[in-house]
Amino acid sequence: MNILIRAICLVGVISLSALVQAQEIKSEDPQASEATLTEQRQATEAEFKSLLEDLNGKSFSAKSKAITALSLLSDDRTLPILKKMQDGELFYRKSDGVIVFVAEVEEGLELTDVISGESLGVVGSRDARKIRINNGVRQQLRSAVALLELASPDRKLRLESARNMIKSPDDSLREVLALASKKEKSDEVKHLLDVAIARIDIQSDDQEVRADAVEVLGTAVEPEAVAVLNSLAKKGEDGKYLESNVEIAKLAELKLKSINTKLGIFKFTENLMFGLSLGSILLLAAIGLAITFGVMGVINMAHGEMIMLGAYTTFAIQQLLPNHINVSLLLAVPAAFLVSGTAGVLIERIIIRHLYGRPLDTLLATFGISLILQQAVRMYRANNVPVVTPDWLSGFWQVNGALSITYNRIYILIFALFVLAALALLLKKTLVGLQMRAVTQNRAMANSMGIRSNWVDALTFGLGSGIAGIAGVALSQITNVGPNLGQSYIIDSFMVVVFGGVGNLLGTFFAAMSLGIVNKFLEPVTGAVIGKIIVLVFIILFIQWRPRGLFALKGRFAED
Repeated sequence: MNILIRAICLVGVISLSALVQAQEIKSEDPQASEATLTEQRQATEAEFKSLLEDLNGKSFSAKSKAITALSLLSDDRTLPILKKMQDGELFYRKSDGVIVFVAEVEEGLELTDVISGESLGVVGSRDARKIRINNGVRQQLRSAVALLELASPDRKLRLESARNMIKSPDDSLREVLALASKKEKSDEVKHLLDVAIARIDIQSDDQEVRADAVEVLGTAVEPEAVAVLNSLAKKGEDGKYLESNVEIAKLAELKLKSINTKLGIFKFTENLMFGLSLGSILLLAAIGLAITFGVMGVINMAHGEMIMLGAYTTFAIQQLLPNHINVSLLLAVPAAFLVSGTAGVLIERIIIRHLYGRPLDTLLATFGISLILQQAVRMYRANNVPVVTPDWLSGFWQVNGALSITYNRIYILIFALFVLAALALLLKKTLVGLQMRAVTQNRAMANSMGIRSNWVDALTFGLGSGIAGIAGVALSQITNVGPNLGQSYIIDSFMVVVFGGVGNLLGTFFAAMSLGIVNKFLEPVTGAVIGKIIVLVFIILFIQWRPRGLFALKGRFAED
């Protein structure tokens, strides 16, 4: 019995101690908020090290004071340390108590000194332990991290922090957010901070405060803000508002009408951008086929495999330069052009030049070549290969809470337009381009003028194949790279060429962009497969009306 009584008393003392520490931590938050968002001071290396040692102390109160002191220091190392501690990922080495970051490796744990950033080697999994925290310290860390992020000179960090506050509103951080909003100079960050405050205020018992919160939420398009308004405006089966305050519910419903209009505009913009992105991919895939078909009249069923070779060239370059991924993609563009272009010249010289004037034989021959190339790649790597996306292509541009566009698609659109412009300059301003246009318009006359049309054919086929290789580099950043990569785009490429007008670059551009946009707007309504069928039927009907496509090309294939 005595043992039981002592145990109960001990538990009571521990609980009381935890409550006292939590109260101490809470009482320190407003002062830390005011100081952190107004001014920070530099600390000596010895002071910084001493505060870090306190983080590993036995007293949670001492840890709390160290966190507050660290948040007042102007040191770039503080924020990552506190964030790791908040996530329960801050460790100390058992042998000497040095605070470290850890990374799991096969041999155990790789340690990194949080002060110097130097590697301390690999130790066993039991040689480093996590720094313990309780709920009070965890709340203190959340406040300190929020303070440091909102006080940061980096606008992107403040923006990200404000968005995170909207996603997970915390009543204890309201004062921090309000103070940060008053001092914020960026209108966008200030708006998001006000929305985060409104998400907290919407839970208030004061109806005027709630009404003001609805007004603020009604200016936002963030999904979390829209979800709150939807819940306030929701009606039951009897048609009455589920919200107890009818005025608040009606105000939320009114705000939702204007928000839904904005969301519709943003959704249209997003579909348009993704349609242009898809169109740029179709343009890269089809542009080489357009000039090949336009000059030579060859239906090249191996064009998709030229795209595949370009994608695999990107993979090979990355394997050769594993530590230079950002540069390897730039090097892959000329390398893919050379590999696919050389393959195209060899195919034309060895096989296709013997089959001119026999379109069915050419189709069957190139189809056989495509199967051979696919099997050759399977012997190299049977499964899909991993192509790493460089840092500058990763991520997305967050316009607002309802609209974001990935960087890789933006860059591919710009890249496709650059390739189109370069090809147009080549055809208009160079001797090779002049000879290509001459052969396209009248092969017999071009031969009589001394142009070697057979070599023009080889260069044209190589140029078209090389551009297909460049398309493979772009496609490697947005889709899986495997032996069947080219087959996914060959049919679409032919549709673009036929729809735009055989051999016409301007027609190819408009056809690719229009088909990309139409596909993107049809998919949400009809589904991807039905959408493609509708587009195919439309092209068939269009060709019945205009057999030579959008922009008819005058020349030896045109009916004079």
